[in-house]
Parts: sequence; structure tokens; C-alpha cells
Amino acid sequence: MAVYTHLGAEELARLVAQYDVGDLVSVKGIAEGVSNSNWLVETTRGRFILTMYERRIDIGDLPFFLGLLDHLSDRNCPVPRTIHDRHGDAWRTVDGKAVALIEFLPGVSPNEPNPAQARAVGAALATTHLAARDFPMERADGLTPRDTLAILRECGAEALASIDPQLAATLEHGADIVSAWPADLPRSIIHSDLFPDNVLMLGDKVTGMIDFYFACSGAMAYDLAVTHAAWCFDENGEQCDRDLGRAMIEGYESVRSLSVDERAALPLLGEGACLRFIASRAQDWLDTPEDALVRRKDPMDFVRRLEFYRTNGQGAFA
Repeated sequence: MAVYTHLGAEELARLVAQYDVGDLVSVKGIAEGVSNSNWLVETTRGRFILTMYERRIDIGDLPFFLGLLDHLSDRNCPVPRTIHDRHGDAWRTVDGKAVALIEFLPGVSPNEPNPAQARAVGAALATTHLAARDFPMERADGLTPRDTLAILRECGAEALASIDPQLAATLEHGADIVSAWPADLPRSIIHSDLFPDNVLMLGDKVTGMIDFYFACSGAMAYDLAVTHAAWCFDENGEQCDRDLGRAMIEGYESVRSLSVDERAALPLLGEGACLRFIASRAQDWLDTPEDALVRRKDPMDFVRRLEFYRTNGQGAFA
């Protein structure tokens, strides 16, 4: 259950009263999420998401994250807008923790996306990239291939091999990715974590892109590669659905054309995306006790994706 802090009914009512959203009708904790406490708030004027930032988020980054939502929603992108309080502030503090009230958007996250949905997601991603290019704030990417390779090196080859004997080889692959990483591709603010559970859809229409808490300044084509790796494989990374991949690229280019250099870089960008999730999963695997109630995610799921990009090159995106 992703509610780490308990807020009583009276406290929640006082908090909601700080916003011009009507009177509180009901509140329900939301199970999804691993870093923050989340509640679905219903008032006499509608539904909202209340988030309390518990960990993994630097409060100093909130003006960037919440300002980005306002910037994109003002440009008709399918993202939730931030609800500002009666003083115009985008977030408040409760017992020393930051909280924000965010617009509720309808839709469900697809478990088995089809090509039409992948095409819509590609188009929505390109739309946000273009809309974010004049966003006045920047945030450095703290999870570049160099950063994620450092995480793997800190884990150590022996510890990685204890997860899977083939995992330690990623250290060498990671070094190759870092040395070849392109530095001059077109940039914007990117989502950087657009897995299916961060997209809301009604049929084939994207109604919401959520959880921008990894958003940063970065290469737009890299964001597309992250999304490709997240959407176009089975859960174990053993099979790539090329129809989904083609549809996603087509959808993206229906809004923003990729340059020749971006096209050429996609396989390497896909490898870099996989390296990031291999590192985070390996670190979490080693830090999580075997008897913990949390299901550990296997980093090999993304090792297999990385090998697909290495083996197929441009064919991975054709």
C-alpha cells in the first residue's frame, strides 16, 4: 500500500480547504507507487490526486516538476495540471513533508498495448517534447549511462554474478555504451520513465501522462528509446513486438520527425535505456532482503532487451 503517512479525516479536510476545489466528500488511499503517499480525493467539484512526497525526491526539484506539469497542460498536452492553493502556491507542507494536489485524469494503463495505442503514445511523447522546449527551467539527468555504470560498479562483479552469472558482463557492455554515447542530439525536457503504468488511456486515446518525477533535460530520441524498451517487449524481455515498435516510431514522427543522427543513434540509446534499468534493478535486488514482502524485479529482463538492441542494431526499430 503506497500510503506511508496517515492523515486523519480532520487534517485532510483542513488541507483540502486550503484549495478552491469545493468541500471534501471522500478520500481513498491509492495502492500504486513506491516512493510517495497518494490519495484519491473527491470534493463537491471533482476528483484530485493528493501526493505526499516521502522519499527519492529532492524537495528542491518540486518547482521544476510541478511547474512542468503546468507548462505542458497549458499547451494542451495530456498531463495533469497542478492545483495551486488559495495563496497561489503549487505545494504545501504537512508535518515537514511536501504535499501537492494534482488534477485527476480519467483512463487506465494498458497491460497488453496494441499498435494503435503504441502509435498514440509515440505521438503524445513527441507533442510533450515540442511543448517543453520553451520551458524556462532545467534539471540535470542524474541517471546518464555514466551514472548508471557507476551504480553497477558499486554493486561489484561478484554481487552482480550472485543475481545471475551473466549479469556481470554488463559492466563491460556499459563501458562501451558510455564511450560511444552521443552528446549533440536535439534536446528538450524528457519524461525519462514512460512505462505503460505511467500512461492513462481510454481506448486508443492517451488521456494522461503521469509521474514526471524522473523528468530532466535530455535528448528527445533517448526518451523515445526508453519508451520503446518499456512498451515493446514481453515482461521478461525475451520477445520484442516489432509491430508495436514500428507503430510507436510512426506515431512519434507524425508529430516530430527524427533527424538522420537520431535515427542512427536509436540502437545505442536503447542500450543506454536498458543499462539504466539494469542498474536500478540490480541495486534494489541487492538492497532488498530475501524475506521481504516486496517482489524484487529481475535486472535480467533488461539485459535481454540490451542484447536485442546490440544484436539487431537499426533493425530493432524497423
